[in-house]
Amino acid sequence: MPTPVKMPQLGETVFEGTVARWLKQPGDPVQRQEPLLDITTDKIDTEVPAPAAGFLLKILAAEGATVQVGSVIAYIGDKEDEITEETAGPGKAEELREETDRSATSVSLSASRRAREVASDTKPEGRSFVSPVVARLSAEHNIDLDAVQGSGRQGRVTKKDLLAYIEAAEKQPPAAQPAAPAVPGEDEALQPLSNMRRAIAEHMSRSVRTSPHVVTIFEADMTAVVRHRAAHKENLAQKGVNLSFTPYFVAAVAAALRENPAVNSSWTDVGLMLSQRIHVGIAVAVRDGLVVPVIRDADELNLQGLARTVNDLAGRARRGELSPDDVRGGTFTVTNHGTSGSLLGTPIINQPQAAILGVGKIGKRAVVNSGGSVGAPADPLLPSADDTISIRPMSYLSLAFDHRILDGFGADSFLADVVKRLENWGA
Repeated sequence: MPTPVKMPQLGETVFEGTVARWLKQPGDPVQRQEPLLDITTDKIDTEVPAPAAGFLLKILAAEGATVQVGSVIAYIGDKEDEITEETAGPGKAEELREETDRSATSVSLSASRRAREVASDTKPEGRSFVSPVVARLSAEHNIDLDAVQGSGRQGRVTKKDLLAYIEAAEKQPPAAQPAAPAVPGEDEALQPLSNMRRAIAEHMSRSVRTSPHVVTIFEADMTAVVRHRAAHKENLAQKGVNLSFTPYFVAAVAAALRENPAVNSSWTDVGLMLSQRIHVGIAVAVRDGLVVPVIRDADELNLQGLARTVNDLAGRARRGELSPDDVRGGTFTVTNHGTSGSLLGTPIINQPQAAILGVGKIGKRAVVNSGGSVGAPADPLLPSADDTISIRPMSYLSLAFDHRILDGFGADSFLADVVKRLENWGA
């Protein structure tokens, strides 16, 4: 019995994947767990291993095709095995081929062309059969028959099915017309979108549509952290660990999440889904965009363990070596945009999480230190003769949060907790 190869689930918020490259061709021998194809999503580019040993019998999803998670994209079996209608399920192989063809070419067959193809077939069956009246009606109303649920034999679309579909469509508000294809002007050049960039655009747009974003901003005095890093950086480097500032922020966030469980949750219509474990994602810039590998149980790691994990995940992300498990299950995200010199940012929430922390550049700034001697003004905000100005390493922290889950007080309490832990590091 042939073994189906299915589009894997490559993340909790990933519902489809794009076939980037087949590493085997029909007829090639395949070993179990041997890399079979490359798949790309907005999360990662990864190799998919073969689920069984044998021969690659048939490929249903062409390179460049985007298909839903769980869809059968190929079959593996013995050389004498045949892929029949019973093996694939009624109409499934043909439906997937048509779906992937549309994804790869960005156009669908018109009803008239479908009718001509059917007419050339000697024995059309099931959804492959289109009666002349159905072909005429679908052409007149510009309807893709793949969108119509068929009640005839083997899913065939009947005149009754099509008329019911037309009646239901007329009751719906008119859909927005697709934008005209972009045509570069005289001084312009069109750069095609990569699969990752297209998927990131969809994911970010969906996040803004889903969550009412609110941003709160605090300033953190990083003196204690900078001193600690300066004192321990060389020692950890001798152990092969690069101590950046990111592990400090992850440690402070993980500890604060324990004290503020609502921030470590996600929204559902029946209540908040509180995560019992703390998995912190770290945004990593890669060649084609951005990926967010996850530090699992971040609250259980010490600073050295966090630094080692951050180095490993960031390195493998930039080399394109992350596995699906590396980007799955995050409950909170940290994006250190300050590494590129950015002072302040308003990041977009990584769905379905409740919040994301943006870390700005750590830079020297003048800070006023209030004096506390006798005779100080009644209000500490008023100038005092004992006030001093010092140079401190400061950083802006911006927390974008889902206002369905958190209000201002809860978000500010969490971010104040993070700042307190950073400013009192080692105390």
